[in-house]
Amino acid sequence: MAVGTILDWKLFRANTGNSGNGPHFVQEVPPPARMRAMRILLLLMLVTIPAEVQWWKVQANGLDTNLRGVSLAYAPNAKSVPAPVVWASGSNGAILKSIDEGTTWKRLHVAGGDALDFRGIVAFNASTAYVMSSGEGEKSRIYKTADGGETWTLQYTDKRKEFFLDSIACLSETHCFALSDPIDGKFLLLNTTDGQLWNPLSSSNMPAALPSEGAFAASNTCLALSGADIFFGTGGPAARVFHSSDSGRTWSVAETPITHGNASSGIFSIVRANEKTIAVVGGDYQDPKRTSGVAAYSLDEGKTWQLAAQQPGGYRSAVAHINDGRWVVVGPTGEDISDDFGVHWKRTDSLNLNAAALLDIWTGWAVGPNGTIARFLNRYGYEIHYRKPHGRQQPAASAIAH
Repeated sequence: MAVGTILDWKLFRANTGNSGNGPHFVQEVPPPARMRAMRILLLLMLVTIPAEVQWWKVQANGLDTNLRGVSLAYAPNAKSVPAPVVWASGSNGAILKSIDEGTTWKRLHVAGGDALDFRGIVAFNASTAYVMSSGEGEKSRIYKTADGGETWTLQYTDKRKEFFLDSIACLSETHCFALSDPIDGKFLLLNTTDGQLWNPLSSSNMPAALPSEGAFAASNTCLALSGADIFFGTGGPAARVFHSSDSGRTWSVAETPITHGNASSGIFSIVRANEKTIAVVGGDYQDPKRTSGVAAYSLDEGKTWQLAAQQPGGYRSAVAHINDGRWVVVGPTGEDISDDFGVHWKRTDSLNLNAAALLDIWTGWAVGPNGTIARFLNRYGYEIHYRKPHGRQQPAASAIAH
């Protein structure tokens, strides 16, 4: 849709005082010459509107951590009104939580975990969350809190050096999955159905991993769940999508055109928009400005894949679904948006971000290096008929309490 198009006559009338069916500027009918001049003036006004507007507003930065995990949930605030709770996690044992939409942040601590790299977090409210650390062997761990992060219980780890957790995702507070790099030639998927005990799923029906194939723990989004469907993306010698439609009992795998061929390239993030449509993004994190083979989409549940006709502006580590075929991606060289199911991407921002999560079309956060936390700003003006939670203004600043 062209920039500057008037999308809602009711809004136009409210802002201009126009009570008719379309815009008018004077009550009398102007002569033809004046009409032409007015049209030229209006056209000049429209074309000077910036084509790119920022979709992300930084709320916090400057903390000594590389944040790679972010999770959002609704919880009653002091007035018993549902409000977003934001959890974030990263290196140097960092876990952050905000219960006031990012105005202030509280740093939480896992006992003995100050050196861990918490690359994934999944929260359900202000009290309950899982956090996942990544690293070889016992450096990969899963913890859970039920008291808002005051205390954490270690639920799973593994001494084998091949064990390397890449992502954690949940269907409910008690039903979750976690993905590890291959052990004995196959990817390892952990599962809990009671929120306490984790067990490896059988991999007997899973296709073997290729030599040196792995998953990326860059944004906690290489694993996606949707009912009984499980998807995860890989990288290295190939950029493949593994899919199970029966909670991990049987599997299929499909190759994608995402760039691959070395240890730093492949699929970094996967998201499902609806029953048929899935998007993946990635690239080569050692060549972050490369714009080819960064984004692809599937219209048949991941069986076949097509490259986006217009690619994002470089390597992208995370993709998040807004609604109705609209997606956002983030990465170290900037952010992009698509409004046609990932076929075309348009640059929006130039922030260095790793991961993103959205609760609804208005409510989202992204995180990145140096403790950067940014809030999502929905610029789709014609979506005004949707509910905008709370009707509150964006917080102007933030502070992190240690």
